[in-house]
Amino acid sequence: MEHIVGIADMKVSNRSGDTIVTYSLGSCVGLAIYDPQAGVGGILHYILPNSAIDEIKAKSNPFMFADTGIPELFKQVYALGAEKSRIKVFVAGGAEIMEQEGIFNIGRQNYSALMQILTQNNLSIWKQAVGGYSNRAIKMEIASGKIYLKTSGLGEVQL
Repeated sequence: MEHIVGIADMKVSNRSGDTIVTYSLGSCVGLAIYDPQAGVGGILHYILPNSAIDEIKAKSNPFMFADTGIPELFKQVYALGAEKSRIKVFVAGGAEIMEQEGIFNIGRQNYSALMQILTQNNLSIWKQAVGGYSNRAIKMEIASGKIYLKTSGLGEVQL
């Protein structure tokens, strides 16, 4: 079964027939994590780096922000049997939209927020496709853990 992750959304699965996919990764970041031994994975599609700008929205939808969505993604895959030491991390998105500079470059801020959280938790990225100006989509096959990246104008490749 295909599970579509919307914007400011997250899906996890441990069912071998499932795929999880998210689209429209411009300045947003798609974080895909997978434990190959447990056969558990999930994708988070977050919009903004820090929930401090709107704590009410963060409480109603933690998947909108990096600092609230990322911990929830890990919590849910751990609940399905994943273990931190086996997690593979894949990242796509964080693009610059309309050549934004400085504090207006949300894509760069989103990626920086992710890197800070991963570093604090002694996790590293397995593979990534970030920055630039392209819109992306990522798809995960739960049975194999394969991650596919689709970039506007370039087609689909396996990460």
